[in-house]
Amino acid sequence: MSLWWFSLGLLVAIFGLLYACLERTYSYWARRGVLHEKPVWFYGNLRSVGKTTTVLEPFRRFYEKYKGQAPFGGFYFALRGAAVLLDLELVKLVMVKEFHNFAHRGNYYNEQDDPISAHLFNLDGRKWREMRNKLTPTFTSLKMHQMLPTVVEIAERFVQVVRQKVEQHQGGEESPVEVKDLLARFTVDIIGSCAFGLDCNSLNDPNVEFRRLGQKTFTERRHGRLAFALIQAFPRLAKRLHIKMVQDDVSAFYMRVVRETLDYRERNGVQRNDFLNLLMELRNEPNGGLTFNQIAAQAFVFFLGGFETSSSTMGFALHLLALHPEVQQRGREEVQQVLARHGQLNYAALRELKYIKQIIYETLRKYSIASILLRKTIEDFQIPGSTFVLEAGTPVVIPVDAIHHDPDIYPEPDKFDPDRFTPEAMEARPSTAWLGFGAGPRNCIGLRFGEMQALVGLAVLLKNFKFSPAKETEIPLQIHKTSFFLQSQGGIVLNVEKV
Repeated sequence: MSLWWFSLGLLVAIFGLLYACLERTYSYWARRGVLHEKPVWFYGNLRSVGKTTTVLEPFRRFYEKYKGQAPFGGFYFALRGAAVLLDLELVKLVMVKEFHNFAHRGNYYNEQDDPISAHLFNLDGRKWREMRNKLTPTFTSLKMHQMLPTVVEIAERFVQVVRQKVEQHQGGEESPVEVKDLLARFTVDIIGSCAFGLDCNSLNDPNVEFRRLGQKTFTERRHGRLAFALIQAFPRLAKRLHIKMVQDDVSAFYMRVVRETLDYRERNGVQRNDFLNLLMELRNEPNGGLTFNQIAAQAFVFFLGGFETSSSTMGFALHLLALHPEVQQRGREEVQQVLARHGQLNYAALRELKYIKQIIYETLRKYSIASILLRKTIEDFQIPGSTFVLEAGTPVVIPVDAIHHDPDIYPEPDKFDPDRFTPEAMEARPSTAWLGFGAGPRNCIGLRFGEMQALVGLAVLLKNFKFSPAKETEIPLQIHKTSFFLQSQGGIVLNVEKV
């Protein structure tokens, strides 16, 4: 046999084996008799995501098509089969009641080659549990009380910057202001101070590295979609190949900032009521203290989780308030009444901003920053009341955006109505009908901080300014197609006037 024929035969055998493997992969749900969408090889059911659709759209369509027919449906993430939950009771089982079997997210990280990726959001198992227990004291009501003056001080500077923008248009018919960028700079300065004890000065200099590199993490992937899918499907191989997820310049910058700040504080005995100070205390614990790499990773994710999600939430809220002036005025009146009683935005005042909190919750219903939540089965799990079994290692998707737009849960789901979140209305719905901060033991650890940022930000803005649509205002807003976390495609331009 010639070498040519041998090579051809080998090639045919390789392609045949690949075909058989892919055929078996993409028949996973069909072989189990589970409702599912026909996948496209290599892309699964996400072929259009990042090109013509956002990440939320295929899950909303899937939910609307199959809800009521089964407790879950079969879906394909590129090369992996996943179960999309279609029943709120099953959502509650996964996130709360049977959490011990769904405690993992299954995200890829690489402690050795990419230490900043080994943060709380990505960790699983014992490492996650131990880190969560160590970090939980950072986000108590007492800690929020201590951080609030810093947030309020930066909010006052924020108002001055917005006022300057408005005054630039004095005498014109409109005073259009791009609020998305301003809100991002506002939250960067807050997180920079509360996490790192640094004055980022992003409000005055929009090009500071904290802001630029933080934004890059959300909008620029290190790997393409297919490469990312392969990494998620074969994490052990990816680690052996030293594959990283965080961009090198982003990692180097935040590692350097944390190292320099730690060194300065230790040399000068600096103590602050911030996140980094708690991490320093954990570093010095006699048993199981944090390493420098662990400190840097947690500081990094605190920054990412605090700046983009909060600024996007406030941006979406202002857009909605501009389109609904009656809701905006009701919120403004609440702020004015609370400030008349307290004289300032202290912790007691924030607790009385009940309608502003309802606005935030309704905004997160309409614009779910995390449009899906991911879990992974640890052991085989039989769906109650059925013969279906989710095998160990199966990714599980909670379609947050789809649940938030379910007309059986929220009548007229496209309508903006903060009264959906009165205590009585919330009590009448299942506890997992709203998942703006997740649910169960693996909910958002920083939810108190996120709420505090958004409450202060919206309160000072409504106290000082009125918002309305400008000629440049996008209606409806276009959503960024490549970002995993929901954000607008472009800026959010609104007409802003002094009160």
